[in-house]
Formats: sequence, C-alpha cells, structure tokens
Amino acid sequence: CMLLSECTAGVKEITSVQDLVDYYGQYPSVPSEFQEIVDVLNQIGSKVYIAPDRYFIPGTRGVYHTVTNNFFLNDKYMIKVHQLMSVVRHEGWHAAQDCMAGTIDNNFIAVIMNDDDIPQLWKDMASDLYPPSAVPWEQEATWAGREKNMTLNALKACSTGRMWEVIEPTPLTRQFLVDKGFIQ
Repeated sequence: CMLLSECTAGVKEITSVQDLVDYYGQYPSVPSEFQEIVDVLNQIGSKVYIAPDRYFIPGTRGVYHTVTNNFFLNDKYMIKVHQLMSVVRHEGWHAAQDCMAGTIDNNFIAVIMNDDDIPQLWKDMASDLYPPSAVPWEQEATWAGREKNMTLNALKACSTGRMWEVIEPTPLTRQFLVDKGFIQ
C-alpha cells in the first residue's frame, strides 16, 4: 500500500539524519556515508521513506520499487544504526541495479556484477533468504548492504546518466543495454 501511496499515516520522507531524530525523538550518530547515499539517491530521483512496521510483510526491513524508484524503511528495524546502514545500502543497491538497466526511469532491473565476483558467503545467504528467481539481484544487494561505500559508488556512477560507462556491465546486462538501444 505504500508503493501505491495508499498508506500514508506515519510515513515520512528521509532526507537527512535530522529526519531520523525527528521521527524517533533521538538518534545515535550515523556515518557520513548515510547522508551521501541519501543525497545521491535524491539527485537521481529516488526518495527514501521510513514507515511503520504494520505496512510491511513480517520480517521485512526495507523494500525498493522500480516503478516509483523509491524505497521504504521499516521503522521497527531502523532504530539501530548498523541495521539502518545495511538496509539503506541494500535497497540503494537495488536503485543502482535499476539504473544499470538503462536508466532509473524504467521498470527494469539488471545485475551489476558477474556471478564469479560475488563472494560465496553472500550467494549462500541470498539463496537461503530469497526465492531462486531473485537470487542474482539479491546476492549483490546482500553483499552491498554490508560493504562500506559499495552502494554509494554504484549510485554515483548512476548519477552520471550512463552508469555502464563507469561500471563495466556483465555480458547479459550489456546485451540487454544493446537490445534496448542504450549502447551499441
């Protein structure tokens, strides 16, 4: 219902750490990476919202939507800085995957990394948590969620408008970009 803007009570856009302080009443110190990620997301047209737990499927910490380009953070889990950073990085990576599929203004999502470049730990974790059809995208996002600046760097590449010129696309992603006319 948040994706359709039907659930709005308690949903707040996050543009800075101050928004978290306002939402919770107080908030611990947050790495500068958080603000940098939020800033570049806003620059590319993706907004970050925090919303009450009742709007999420149980256990869901965040969700990114390729149509609106926005993502939502579950307030139940964002009170701890390490979880905030993990989810912002993870969902931000999905925004970068959206961008790698030609532009953020589409309904597609593309893998950014070659499967062989992803550590086995993150592949195994994604296989345990997600349906097989989602694993190629989720294994990257799961890794990015735990890696400082990985998402930030991908989003900065996205902000150039031609991400695939900054980050070499995988062979299948390259073919998709060729087929869609983004590259020759």
